Amino acid sequence: MKRFLLACAAVGMSAAMVAPAAQAQRYQSINQRQGNLYNRIEQGVRNGSLNRREASRLRTRFANLSRLEHSYRRSGGRFTYNERADLNRRFDALSSAVRSQKHDRQMRR
Repeated sequence: MKRFLLACAAVGMSAAMVAPAAQAQRYQSINQRQGNLYNRIEQGVRNGSLNRREASRLRTRFANLSRLEHSYRRSGGRFTYNERADLNRRFDALSSAVRSQKHDRQMRR
């Protein structure tokens, strides 16, 4: 599982380096969003803004979202409009959860 998450982060970071800056600001690929979210969770763990329980819950949500994305890709390799909208909505919700958990003043002791 850990290898899969690290691979997702690596793919997201490499894709971000290849994309032109103007295009990257307007549109982020699913892999980039996954990489960014994973990095934000790990950064919160490293700096203590996420405690163990918060990090575990966020990682579980992230893993479930990665599984859903994988199952969408199995059905043809490309996302339909509805699948992409669903993933974007779920990524937005997870991103909001990461932000709120990192700033809730529950620090790791």
